[in-house]
Amino acid sequence: MVTRSKKRKSTGSKKRFIGKPTGQIQERVQAVGPEHFGIVSVDCAKRRSKWMLCNFYGKVVVEPTTVEHTNGALRVMTQLVTEACKAEGLTDTIVAVEMTGIYHKPVQRAFRKARFDTRIVHPFASNHYRQALHPDVKTDDHDLEAIFQAAVKGYGLATLPVGEVYQSLQAVSRHRHNLVKQRARLMVQMRRLLHQTMPGFADLFEDDKLFHKSIALPILLKFTSADALRQAGVDGIARHLNETHVRFQTRTIERIVAWAGTAAEPSELAAMLTRQWQELNDVRRLFGEQIFASEREMAAFLVKTPYVLLLSVTGINVVSAARLAGGHRPKVGRRTD
Repeated sequence: MVTRSKKRKSTGSKKRFIGKPTGQIQERVQAVGPEHFGIVSVDCAKRRSKWMLCNFYGKVVVEPTTVEHTNGALRVMTQLVTEACKAEGLTDTIVAVEMTGIYHKPVQRAFRKARFDTRIVHPFASNHYRQALHPDVKTDDHDLEAIFQAAVKGYGLATLPVGEVYQSLQAVSRHRHNLVKQRARLMVQMRRLLHQTMPGFADLFEDDKLFHKSIALPILLKFTSADALRQAGVDGIARHLNETHVRFQTRTIERIVAWAGTAAEPSELAAMLTRQWQELNDVRRLFGEQIFASEREMAAFLVKTPYVLLLSVTGINVVSAARLAGGHRPKVGRRTD
């Protein structure tokens, strides 16, 4: 019996270029010629940015120019770039925008709206080339030169459009994450204030039980001092919890009353500090409501994506699945023209 052997495709004919795959422009430059390929470098800041237009060889077509982050100024900038490209005979152009937190996004949107191939340069890449060009002097013009060099070397990265659902998932996920961090910071502040008004009370509960699924806060909001707890006793505290429909175990109340009998003296400012932690508790509850609302919003977006199938995996909930979906963000389309 004759067996057929599979021929392996030769990989020697594949083109390989130095630089990031999404930053390669070599073939495009070769197609139109370096003198007809334009690169717009943009150094972004909070309220205004600076841009410059050069051809691939580095010939400056438009000197470094400042643009305010207003609708009219950004529109004029894109028109100037278009007219300069036509006048200079630049038939293909990319825009290299240095990533600056969120402040580069207005410029990025303006060039995309004007149908330019808009790319992102990471600050690490531009800083690398600036150190080589101008190691001791950092100015906007020097940054523009570094951004240009990074784009030429293939570090102006193309970012493709992302579906609105995935963008929304990322935004909601980040919002919830920030809310959780702020609520945790509030809890730390409340513990410090509580220790000054009722020293040792928080130590009766585990770290994750003081504010969650325990009788601690319902008791504290009613009995704000060790003296009040001693006077109420086990029966008084139990009566209050029954009236507020809070489930409890008698041994837990007994442990609290026993602590109250040996509690240290509170701070001289106990009344004021008690009011402060109670006010912080109101803010904590508001954060909790916002976190719950953001989780429901995350679930509404998650069911519109294939990532909803992750919920069938043990240990993965809506929050973790949404973070995975928002972090991956499948891209659509071919290029950000």
